[in-house]
Amino acid sequence: MLILLPPSERKADVRAGRRLDLTRLSLPELTPAREAALAALVDLAVAPDDAGMRALGLGDGQRGELARNARLRAAAAGPAGAVYTGVLYEALDLATLPPAALRAARRQVLVASGLWGAVRLADRIPPYRCPIGVVLPGLGALSAYWKGVLGPAMESAAADGPVLDLRSAAYAAAWTPRGALAERTVAVRVLHEREVDGVVTRSVVSHFNKATKGRLARDLLTAGARPRDAAELVTALRDLKHTVVEQSAAPGRARRVDVVVGAL
Repeated sequence: MLILLPPSERKADVRAGRRLDLTRLSLPELTPAREAALAALVDLAVAPDDAGMRALGLGDGQRGELARNARLRAAAAGPAGAVYTGVLYEALDLATLPPAALRAARRQVLVASGLWGAVRLADRIPPYRCPIGVVLPGLGALSAYWKGVLGPAMESAAADGPVLDLRSAAYAAAWTPRGALAERTVAVRVLHEREVDGVVTRSVVSHFNKATKGRLARDLLTAGARPRDAAELVTALRDLKHTVVEQSAAPGRARRVDVVVGAL
């Protein structure tokens, strides 16, 4: 089973450690594309006339983010699982996973990234600012850029097992599973169910969405789930007491499900 997560916009500082080494990251076939993206981002960070601020959508109080990007090649790198923070990663809570579940997380989880394409939790990266919606000089829109190179690497990582796709829509656009792999993929949307004036409604709410996705990954890893296909993956989620509502899916497309939550 492969679990795909989105990154977090917020990154933890890394105080000390060896520098970034692109050749040591997982999915080494992405190294040339990562090098090109890194070079373009660093160049943008030192460009005149606040070009980097505009491209990254930063305000005056966020100039430190641009300065951090300018130092990426010399910055200390830490495990991606510690660098990415925020609601989803707090719910995943890698630090408290049992040893077997943590080993599984390091093997089975891939984090989508606008800068790196995708990384595993143990890959060492510096904190950076580069959402998938950024347009980098010479590369263009990152979602389109990665869409052109991610396919073989992601298909290799998935092998012949199922894929739980917990990425946000922006990151999902950078790679879409096709054919037989798509039919082994379960893409999740989280809906918050509540009663308003006697009427039950379901809606997407960011906090519930992120926290629930972190818990889905944690529950599967802690349970040692080993589904062999998409149907068994959906069953595993239900066995873990999640409310799963399946949507219709066309042949050759990912199976889409809603996970319905009432409260955290």
